[in-house]
Amino acid sequence: MLDMHSKRRRQVPYLVHTNRELGLMLRGTKPLAYFMDIVGEEPDVCIRYWRMFDRHVAEGRLTKRELIEPCPGAPQLEYRMLFYTLPGHEWRIDAMLALLNEPGAWSDDRERRFGELLGYETWQIDHWLTHGRSPTDA
Repeated sequence: MLDMHSKRRRQVPYLVHTNRELGLMLRGTKPLAYFMDIVGEEPDVCIRYWRMFDRHVAEGRLTKRELIEPCPGAPQLEYRMLFYTLPGHEWRIDAMLALLNEPGAWSDDRERRFGELLGYETWQIDHWLTHGRSPTDA
């Protein structure tokens, strides 16, 4: 499944942000990066990646918010949400949290807002909604 998603990302006519978040943010072209994982089960590569972000937080180039919550349906586990923003874009974190916590099924409108908050352009989101998603992305 991951290979299919990776292939689909390579076929889009724009730069997908996945694994490029930090560079795009440091260039000022991506306002928000969002990561989520189960606490204690984070791959080492993710931890190293987040440390690179944290260096820029310490230098004031980025801001960070971390939330840890119990996993729905598995309260013995917790998940971590990490948000990094460009200074002045902290409002995107609250907007993203509101979007993620909206009741009901995920929809194209919610997917569009998700992409907008992450910094994708309208035409890129349109392309993703039309060509890039698989039924399992919904």
